[in-house]
Amino acid sequence: MDTDDTAVLAGARVATRLPAQDLDRARRFYADKLGLEPVDERPGGLLYRCGGGEFALFRSAGASPGTFTQMALEVDDIDGAVAEMKRRGVVFEEVDLPGFRTRDGIAEVEGHYPSKGARGERGAWFRDSEGNLLGIGQPLY
Repeated sequence: MDTDDTAVLAGARVATRLPAQDLDRARRFYADKLGLEPVDERPGGLLYRCGGGEFALFRSAGASPGTFTQMALEVDDIDGAVAEMKRRGVVFEEVDLPGFRTRDGIAEVEGHYPSKGARGERGAWFRDSEGNLLGIGQPLY
């Protein structure tokens, strides 16, 4: 382990956790709507892997307020991903705020993190069966 106290988590892997009041309903949503199957499970939890990351759904009596993006996935073709997800019944959020508007479920987001080398991003947001607000994005190079 690095003895530099400022780098305690620098080598950590990110693993998102999302609450689910009904794990069976959530499993069906992720399989039918997103085409994802758990790679592992335990009592009260389902583990998924996408690309280089992972996330888990866990049984919870509480619910997400759904007022912020809880997890986002980066894709190479947001138009194709949104079209396929809509075909599978996913409903995308429509937003109309000054300087931020979705068209057909997709927003143009100005600016990006300089280290990613992108000039901006296109993004879309939807809720899973448990009310968790999820996003997908495509960097613009």
